[in-house]
Amino acid sequence: MSMFAGRHILLGVSGGVAVYRVAELARLLQKAGARISVVMSRAACQFVTPLTFEAITGEAVHTELFDLTREREMGHIQLARRADAVLLAPATANLLAHLAHGIADDLLTTIMQVNEAPVLIAPAMNRSMWASAATQANVEQLKSAGYRFIEPTSGALACGEQGVGRLAELEQIMDALQPLLIDAQPLAGQHWVINAGPTAEAWDGVRLLTNRATGRLGVALAERAALLGAAVTLIAGPGVPATSTRIRREHITSAIEMLQRCIRAATRADLFIGTAAVSDYRFAENHAGKLKRGDNHRIRVELTANPDIIAHIATMPDRPTRVVAFAAESCDHVTHARQKLEKKHVDAIIANDISNMGSDTASGWWITKATTTPIEAMDKPAFAAAIIEQIIATEREKDAVGRTEP
Repeated sequence: MSMFAGRHILLGVSGGVAVYRVAELARLLQKAGARISVVMSRAACQFVTPLTFEAITGEAVHTELFDLTREREMGHIQLARRADAVLLAPATANLLAHLAHGIADDLLTTIMQVNEAPVLIAPAMNRSMWASAATQANVEQLKSAGYRFIEPTSGALACGEQGVGRLAELEQIMDALQPLLIDAQPLAGQHWVINAGPTAEAWDGVRLLTNRATGRLGVALAERAALLGAAVTLIAGPGVPATSTRIRREHITSAIEMLQRCIRAATRADLFIGTAAVSDYRFAENHAGKLKRGDNHRIRVELTANPDIIAHIATMPDRPTRVVAFAAESCDHVTHARQKLEKKHVDAIIANDISNMGSDTASGWWITKATTTPIEAMDKPAFAAAIIEQIIATEREKDAVGRTEP
């Protein structure tokens, strides 16, 4: 399930050319399941009409403070009270100044005076305005008051100049908004290490031995854990999708490289999750350059076993507090997974079908020594969330048992 599903976002839009990009942002948020209430300043209405946002969100857009029909019930207060989070985008230098100095002279700034929901500000303006001493002082004052910022990026500006002032990319804004919707951070203070994706074993300078893994589930686990407060290190194989800046990411190619990085990162970590589809074998000989086919219609290749990364992490002297493995099977999923649970000395294992590899959805079983819990088919971000819920629940159960023992 999306982090935005069912959550109420108050979108405050001030005047600037970047308003047209914020209309697309509203569409993306709604597509992710959020309910959007839009408040536009008078200047914003000069760039995009309220009808644009009404067509996207399906709700009336609010523009005027003294709308008597709504103000009988103090509508500006009700708008603030319904919001799970407030997003101000684009935020102009003028809006930042009003917020920093408590000026409430229109609907948006009045709402901000009574708002108690967390706020993310996405500024967009001319590079000189952003760099000015007054704007930077206002930004620092707002940050000290608890406002969060996703700062503008560098690039071509609407005025024709180059510099820092462009509205951040829409996906980055959505990433930055997600932590504001987390009610608690049960993983705060923990360090999680996750590996993801395939490895690639070189035969020569061109050819590789690899597999169909995409790394999307590992990325989903990393992003969800980070949102819940964990410091996350992701050891990523070739082709693993991009991650947010919340994730510390290390890139590898081969199984040997992955083992080395995992050992270093996972030493004394709180949790290691092995989602990567590590090649079981590598070529016994790695040829320089490109091997020529010639007249050969058949060739013999010698392979040698790669190290078992999960087993190594689970048995090393400074192992993580908990080690969770994956078992991709084609049949007898639970039986084979339980055998791996014992053999590899891990704390839990997720059994899943090999058909999950490369798919947008996943399902499986959460397995510990004491329990087997099915996890129904769902998209990979939701599957990742369900796995983390199992990890948290299992840890709470252990804590509860520890407290009751004499």
